[in-house]
Amino acid sequence: MFNKTQLNHGVTLYTRKSAQFKTVNFSVKWKTSLNEKVAAARSVLANVLEDSNGKYRTQSALRNKLDELYGTVLYTDVSKRGDMHIFTLNAECVNDEYLADSGVLNEAIELIQTVIFNPNMVDGEFDAETVTREKRSVTERIRSQYDNKTSYAQKRMLEILKPNSPISTSSNGTEEEVASITPSSLRETYRSMLAEDLVDIYVVGDIDEKEMIEKLSAVFNFEARTARKEVAFKTDETLANTAIAEIREQQEMKQGKLHLGFSTPVTFNHPDYMKMQVMNGVFGGFAHSKLFMNVREKESMAYYVSSSYASHYGLLYVMAGIDAELEEKAVALVKEQLLSLQNGDITDLEMEQTKALLKNSITSSFDSARAQIDIFDQFKEMDEHFTANLLISGWEAVTIEDVQEMAKNIKLEITYLLSGKEASQNE
Repeated sequence: MFNKTQLNHGVTLYTRKSAQFKTVNFSVKWKTSLNEKVAAARSVLANVLEDSNGKYRTQSALRNKLDELYGTVLYTDVSKRGDMHIFTLNAECVNDEYLADSGVLNEAIELIQTVIFNPNMVDGEFDAETVTREKRSVTERIRSQYDNKTSYAQKRMLEILKPNSPISTSSNGTEEEVASITPSSLRETYRSMLAEDLVDIYVVGDIDEKEMIEKLSAVFNFEARTARKEVAFKTDETLANTAIAEIREQQEMKQGKLHLGFSTPVTFNHPDYMKMQVMNGVFGGFAHSKLFMNVREKESMAYYVSSSYASHYGLLYVMAGIDAELEEKAVALVKEQLLSLQNGDITDLEMEQTKALLKNSITSSFDSARAQIDIFDQFKEMDEHFTANLLISGWEAVTIEDVQEMAKNIKLEITYLLSGKEASQNE
């Protein structure tokens, strides 16, 4: 899918020539170990580098330049995967072939180089006003999670289930860690990221790959570094408790948020990974799933209900919006659906629909160059020659017996209910 070129030790370029797009997409990913301090600093740094640089000293100057390059898009992002924190710089420009003027691609590459290697510093320090503003922006982003009650309930469940671990650590860090950042500490974060992180560079578009490799080798002169081995975070053996944790918390809200956490030994690099994906699809991943059809449609016990499989952490979640007084009944009904899977109560139609939707999810993702990059970046850990067919053939081979076996491999660890205070008073 992508051709691989080693630019330096720990620095890899992946190129993909495709006439599918009229634009050229770039993505530079810096990867390091995840913790709250690192996440907070890199989240603020992402905002600061996107704001301006040594050549375009203000946000408006940088935006004007992007507009001049026929609406070239450039932005940063932070995320996490397993025990890794990922800082990403993305850019997309129109391919020169579709313009009367040429040279846009080269200018876009130069601009990416400027953003990376020539940040907006004065006397070796980031501008204090910019740092303060972007700290405030990241803090607001962190706080916004509290306003989204579903997101908050999920975070709280994970914090209780696995405190102080990558599972429950936000890719934006914490308010406390963000508050402690200074222009000097941010400078050290920047220098450490450029010098020590594992770096993956992606390019997708109708390009001359040889020419692109030569250009990027010249402008992305990252020094060699000790490559961080990309190993998905493995759930530790102490995760499974002898008793199921039952946690209830209240806030000013109306709809109850019921979150259930299950552990499984089947993680991303496990041979049964694709079997577990199919199991999750039948259980609660899609609109035809057992959870949706029985908990929501048949029993009308939930406003919404679904399950998701966090393969890098060996966890499976069920999330439902319910009336708080129905918690016991809803939990019992979720358990019933899991038991039906464990007993092999699975139809051929459920299997066919699940496989078709999984196939559609991966094939439709390939309509986007950015999705192609992100999917390959994840699945190259499994196979450097990854293609969509690798997953599709794996799903197609899954049997009802396989799904039954996977269902038997998950164990309920925690039930968490976030409800309104009125509901608590009425109980």
